[in-house]
Amino acid sequence: MSTQILERPVTKDADTGPEMFHYVRKEKIAESAVMGTFVVALCGETFPVTKSPKPGSPVCPQCKEIYEAMKS
Repeated sequence: MSTQILERPVTKDADTGPEMFHYVRKEKIAESAVMGTFVVALCGETFPVTKSPKPGSPVCPQCKEIYEAMKS
């Protein structure tokens, strides 16, 4: 597993619940945004990249926990 991941999370469009941003592999973001392909977040969620996060946006707690564990 590569440790190259996005320093900021990207979002998953959801019809229910609050919008959460997820951490995904950096090299997959542009491809997903242009081609509409699905990315896999650290927590296992799969979705196409449709938005960029703004400062203070909510982050998926599972992604954040996994990311923090990888950094240490």
